[in-house]
Amino acid sequence: MPVFQRLIPALASSLLLAASAFAQPVQGQGATFPSKVYETWAKAFEKAGGGLVAYKGTGSGDGIKQITARKVDFGGTDAPLPPAELARQHLVQIPMLVGGVVPVVNLPGLGAPLQLDGELLADIFQGRVKTWNDARIAALNPGPGLPALAIRRVVRGEKSGTSEGFSRYLAGASAAFKAEVGIGQMPAWPGEPLKAEGNDGMVQALRSTPGAIAYVSFDRVLRDRLAAVKLRNAAGKFVLPTEAGFRAAILESDMHRQGDDLATLLDRPGNETWPITLTSFVLVDAEPATSGKVAPTLKYLYWCFMHGDDLTRGSGFAPLPVSVQSRLAGRFTQVRPKDGIVPTYLVF
Repeated sequence: MPVFQRLIPALASSLLLAASAFAQPVQGQGATFPSKVYETWAKAFEKAGGGLVAYKGTGSGDGIKQITARKVDFGGTDAPLPPAELARQHLVQIPMLVGGVVPVVNLPGLGAPLQLDGELLADIFQGRVKTWNDARIAALNPGPGLPALAIRRVVRGEKSGTSEGFSRYLAGASAAFKAEVGIGQMPAWPGEPLKAEGNDGMVQALRSTPGAIAYVSFDRVLRDRLAAVKLRNAAGKFVLPTEAGFRAAILESDMHRQGDDLATLLDRPGNETWPITLTSFVLVDAEPATSGKVAPTLKYLYWCFMHGDDLTRGSGFAPLPVSVQSRLAGRFTQVRPKDGIVPTYLVF
């Protein structure tokens, strides 16, 4: 049973009864990393009688921009805002789920999954390693199969939380990458990499470009049967991405130990741990004009937490740990409508 349901059973049992059909769909926009999961959750919410929710994956940068301008009901981001910025923009930030960023390749004829470590991956995305049969790649992938193809890098063309998390991992693995490229939603990639919009655009560019390497969310790897790279993790083990690997990253972090949803999940210890694990968040208005305006959004988000474990299982993402879920009620109560009316579901 999800932790919220255990903590406040009266609220959990009455939530859907209190929710009326929405006159207009709740509008969400932003991160493409979790967009397919949000779409699935919205359909389940509607089927349960909760109302209509529409989510458009446009990138974390746009999600932050749209909710800051109050043009959507909630914004999605994989690049969390610091507390000072949340206060300045009058926003509440709520963690939703955990997933993995996965390097994927288009290498015809490659038998086993390609093996790379963080430093070599950073050099590839800096453009320092030019061909797939380079000696450094061959050293980690003994035996035949590496083609004499030029490496074609595919990166996001818009502000992206996936890019920020990926570049943060590469910067941690390579001092040269940190100094020359840096960390950001639009890193200063050297040379002329191919650019694509969103996770789905990355998949399309990868598939149409022999010799390409890109980075996408794990659910796209599963859905589109992409060739994921095996990465060497902090324990020195070459691992493929799995939901179990994301959960292992959580267990080895302060997210699990202290309930800190801003704690890094990158390159955590553990034999199974996937090294590029990220938390995805939504942003909502902390001071909406009326209770009626914000209630449908919060009812949807709360419903997702009530059913989160079941909804997330098998999706390519991992649910939040109990230590984080137990603190989320406080996040919802940070939303204070200007009309002074507390949304019904927030009365504990």
